[in-house]
Amino acid sequence: MTIAGDEGAANTKRRTVRRELLAMLDGLDVGDALPSERRLAETLGVSRPTLRAAIDDLVADGLLDRRHGSGTYVAEPRIAVPLTMTSFTEDMIRRGMKPGGRVLSFRTASAGAKIGRRLSVSPVEEVFTIRRLRLADGASMAIETLYTPTELLPGLRKEDLEGSSFYDLLRGRGIVIASGTETIEPTVTTEEEAADLGVPVHTPAFLFERVTRDERGRPLEYVRSVYRGDRYRLEIDLRPPST
Repeated sequence: MTIAGDEGAANTKRRTVRRELLAMLDGLDVGDALPSERRLAETLGVSRPTLRAAIDDLVADGLLDRRHGSGTYVAEPRIAVPLTMTSFTEDMIRRGMKPGGRVLSFRTASAGAKIGRRLSVSPVEEVFTIRRLRLADGASMAIETLYTPTELLPGLRKEDLEGSSFYDLLRGRGIVIASGTETIEPTVTTEEEAADLGVPVHTPAFLFERVTRDERGRPLEYVRSVYRGDRYRLEIDLRPPST
């Protein structure tokens, strides 16, 4: 009984410290440093283990960023990503953010076996391979590699994709996006991805792979996107099954 009582008191204290830390964050800006753990523990009148546990919770929630050997800082807010059939540009606009991007590479090459299977085309058929850095309010968000048959958008240029939505380009040519399949898995950034995103190598990230199709079921694109794990969280709209 004593142990259970002690655990309950510790949890109550931890929740209290969390609320006090959240109130403190209201007066800080992104990138601001928190006082040292020793100073915070003295100010809040709690033990350092209790303080550290509360900070761990806020780090897990994406509100704080603990940097080894440096301190704890106010983190960039994470953007909720709904699992819907929308483009990156549409997602950012809906959240009141300014979408942007930069084409890192743009080339034409044979699909090869893997991409050919994804797009249901011959391995020798030509496809555009487009690698883009996606931005929101000027901050890096994701690295996207897009593959699409050249016959789908003949004459497509690198400039057409600078700051534009690929889906808008398709719609502009009368191509209807009807369905898609997407998979999501945790990953870490490679050296190249980390350099493009401006984060440390092996930073936690989300890997999105999507194939979109037209009304006849023809694949229009295969996209492989690496989203920063410190800036994104997934949002799923759940509904009970119909009876």
